[in-house]
Amino acid sequence: MTERRHHLPSPVSLIRRRSGRPPVAAPLADTLQSPQPGSGLIDSAVYCGGERRCSPTSLTETFQALRDQPAGMAWIGLYRPDEHELNELADEFGLHPLAVEDAVTAHQRPKLERYGNTLFVVLRAARYLDDVEEVEFGELHVFLGRDFVITVRHAEKPDLSVVRRRLEQDPTLLSLGTEAVLYAILDAVVDGYIPVVHGLENDVDEIETQVFDGDPAVSRRIYELSREVVDFQRAAQPLTAVVDALTAGFDKYEVDFELRRALRDVADHLIEVNERVDGLRVLLRDILQVNSILVAQKQNEEMTALSRTSNAQNDEVKKISAWAAIGFAPTTIASIYGMNFNHMPELGWYLGYPFALGLMVLAGVVLYVAFKKRGWL
Repeated sequence: MTERRHHLPSPVSLIRRRSGRPPVAAPLADTLQSPQPGSGLIDSAVYCGGERRCSPTSLTETFQALRDQPAGMAWIGLYRPDEHELNELADEFGLHPLAVEDAVTAHQRPKLERYGNTLFVVLRAARYLDDVEEVEFGELHVFLGRDFVITVRHAEKPDLSVVRRRLEQDPTLLSLGTEAVLYAILDAVVDGYIPVVHGLENDVDEIETQVFDGDPAVSRRIYELSREVVDFQRAAQPLTAVVDALTAGFDKYEVDFELRRALRDVADHLIEVNERVDGLRVLLRDILQVNSILVAQKQNEEMTALSRTSNAQNDEVKKISAWAAIGFAPTTIASIYGMNFNHMPELGWYLGYPFALGLMVLAGVVLYVAFKKRGWL
């Protein structure tokens, strides 16, 4: 394959002004054609002056169409491409092997790296799933050159077809070149963070209600939501460094004024997202502490209630034992004198009967007074 990218002039800026394009030929195709079966190619187009000139159905056709349009720009959209397709793109556009390796293996942190006159950007998109109340993440890799943009998705989201349609409806913006595509992608990713923040905030509100309602399952939910917030933070926070790096090159690469303004707007939205996520993380930490305190208070109340119940039971046992002891003395005396043995000395005693009754009463009174002083009665 011809490596025409090796004949480019000295390194050009990737974030630079694109204006005054020469007139181009009429469009080669007006409608998107289906990609080849089994290919990772989702959509491919060559643009001139902000207008789609053709929609190739293979990488080979895209390369040829871009050669036929010297002032054109190719945008190649891929979904989970195999290593062969990425190597084919690397040969054509001179992509760095390390960047290609990252795009193949995925699982990268958000970052921006420059390889000669090519930028490699990794983004982590996110969306909130209302039905399961979870955050789903998708990884997106972007290769950006003077006249080409290659997007590699490893998840269903973000849907870059929406970004492409938006740009195609604004030829003036699209005519600014590859940096306009990068801005639109960044804008779509950051805008996708806003619904996620809203969803997480709603979850936190629900958790607060659960905490004060004493729901025993809330601790697990707090932990799971805290992990989601941390994962989301890992996706959004590094993007600040990416935007800052692009912003730092405004003057050096003579970025179009409108693109500068648009990228600053993306940076503002990103700052807002990160601030709100930081607030959610602190709030969840505080909620977890409050929940721990409430759980401890509830346990103390339960222990106090158990102690009161135990004390009440002890008091009842004491009363029962005291009355049983009081009743035991007369019963013992009566049982002794009720044996009626022939040689019992008291059987012939005239005062034996009243003495026995008096002894029973006296024993009961003495025991009653003793138990009363001890608080058993």
